[in-house]
Amino acid sequence: VQLQASGGGLVQAGDSLRLSCAGSGRTFSSSIMGWFRQAPGKEREIVAAIMSRAGNTYYADSVKGRFTISRDNAKNMVYLQMNSLKPEDTAVYYCAATSLGTNINLPNEYRYWGQGTLVTVSS
Repeated sequence: VQLQASGGGLVQAGDSLRLSCAGSGRTFSSSIMGWFRQAPGKEREIVAAIMSRAGNTYYADSVKGRFTISRDNAKNMVYLQMNSLKPEDTAVYYCAATSLGTNINLPNEYRYWGQGTLVTVSS
């Protein structure tokens, strides 16, 4: 699976942004997809994840109620809708894919990674 994230940018606090992740490969539709982020000086952390058939989702507590993850397997796309953005959401955002499902909140669980897209939220 090859992944390419896009949609980052500079926004103000309270604004919205939608990130997209384009995937390729026959196993995309059967993969669990995750969005992670990494702020300067901090470890990479889970933002959200979605199961292969767009059923169950997982969100970090810090983004619950503000962010929504979705996928379109017909288009090999995964999205992260981010609303009510805060300065603390500033980070490089990565999409990732895994065929495992034990610890979907851990970066080490994911085998495939996109290149990252920078989101900057000004106060």
